[in-house]
Parts: sequence; structure tokens; C-alpha cells
Amino acid sequence: MDKVLFGDNQFFAVNHISDEKSRAQSIRFKEDSAIIKVLDQAIESGINTFMCTTHDRIANICEHMRQNPAKYAHFNVYPCMPYAHKYANAVTELGIMGTIKQYVPGNIFGTFAKGGLAFFSKDFSKLMELLVDAEMKMFKGINTPVIFLQNVLIDMILGLKMYEVFADYDAYIRKKYNAEPGYITMNMPALVDALHSVGISNPVICSSINKIGFRMSGGQEIYEKYLKEKQFRAIAMQVLAAGALRPKEAIEYLGTLPNIESVLFGASSKGNIDETKGLIEKYVG
Repeated sequence: MDKVLFGDNQFFAVNHISDEKSRAQSIRFKEDSAIIKVLDQAIESGINTFMCTTHDRIANICEHMRQNPAKYAHFNVYPCMPYAHKYANAVTELGIMGTIKQYVPGNIFGTFAKGGLAFFSKDFSKLMELLVDAEMKMFKGINTPVIFLQNVLIDMILGLKMYEVFADYDAYIRKKYNAEPGYITMNMPALVDALHSVGISNPVICSSINKIGFRMSGGQEIYEKYLKEKQFRAIAMQVLAAGALRPKEAIEYLGTLPNIESVLFGASSKGNIDETKGLIEKYVG
């Protein structure tokens, strides 16, 4: 994986501290062209990987990339699924059956047979396969070398102790999409242990890692211990602790830790992109 990963929170009005900033971002990125402009600025700065949710508007960004293959030939996208708000909104507008018809891929009868098996046998792994296939439709023809499950699912599976679902996900992503499976969590230590328990070695795990323990379940000390002692490929996210830390201070801290392979960040301007990328390259790894 690249050391520097560019995220999408700023495009979809996600700010964990400031509602005012969220509203401003929502207005600024109302048009897809504004998102594409910032992505192109990231590429100009030497960033080659975009880690994004499966928000409906990402489909438009992918279509733009398909229409400009030379420009994005070496650009990677790391999909992160599911985008929970999308499904919640669709159920409200379309109902459960309407949502299934809109998002379930492939032959409807074959899909319902597969889905029926999942529902009647409570086979979460089959449900997971349906979910992945539905979400991956928008990325057809796009380089997707790593495919992530979001923490909304990962942490639920952790809580239910259904660790075999992780093994099934790992196998499915490798076989169906020839990609590396990735995992996003708010409880990195518990996930590392769960994945190792079902034979998944050296997994790609994205979790909050920052100087003040923001969204680090179990506390900062155990995260630092696992980074030193366990085998996995760590992606640090929420490194600025939703704006509580300045970039230099935050990234200098990451530089004191072992085993951080990549850093995920979002930015809205070329200046901030260049500054953060430079700090990551200077201090991390």
C-alpha cells in the first residue's frame, strides 16, 4: 500500500466536531466537479490512492475516471462498505423490497435464491457476499486493490464473536475480486486478535491512531502495545483527532510508532494536501 491515502469525509460533510464546518463542506462540494477538482489536486501532489465510502455520488466519480482512462490509469480506489446512511435513506424512500431491487446485483432470481439461503439459515457470510457484490457494481473497471468492510459491520461481528465471517470475507474478496481484504474498526486490539484466531495473518487494519486516544477503544496504551508486538498492516485514520491536534504534532507522534504502513487523511485545498503529505513522508515509516 502507498504510505499516503486520501479520504473522502470532507466531500460528504463529515466533521466529528463542527456542524458549521460540515454545512460549509456540504455547500462547497454540492457539485461532483468540485470533488473531482480536489482529487486531481491530490494526484498532482503525488497521491495515488483514494480511500472512499460507497456514497451514491462516488459512482459519478468512478464514471468520470472510466471516461478518462489515461489520466487515472495508475490511480487506485479503496472502497469502504457499507455506507449505512445510503441504505437507511433508501429504505425510508423505497421500502425494503424497493431497496433490494435497487441495490442487489445480478439476476434477481439467482440473487434471491442466494439471499433466501442467507436469511433462512442465518448465514451472515452469504449476506456479506450479497452486500459486497452490490456495493462493488459502481467500481467496475476501476483499480480496487484493497476492499474494506466498514466498522459498522466489523465491530458488530466482533461483538457477536462471529469471527468465521472474517475468514469467509477474506476468502471471498481474494477469489471474487482478486483484491486484498481490509478491515476498519474502532477496536483495533480486539480485531487483531479475532483475525489471528481464524488464521488471517498480517491483515490490513484501518483504525483511529492519534496522540490523545480519540476513538481508540481500550485506550492509547494498548494500541501502542499491539503496534509493537502484533503482526498486521496498520492504517492510521483520524490522526488529527477531528481537529483537536495540529498536523505537525499529530504526525510527529505517528512517527514514534512502529508498524504504521499508511496514513489516511482528508483535505479540501491543495495547500493542506501538500502540507499533510509532506509531514507524513517526513515522519512516518
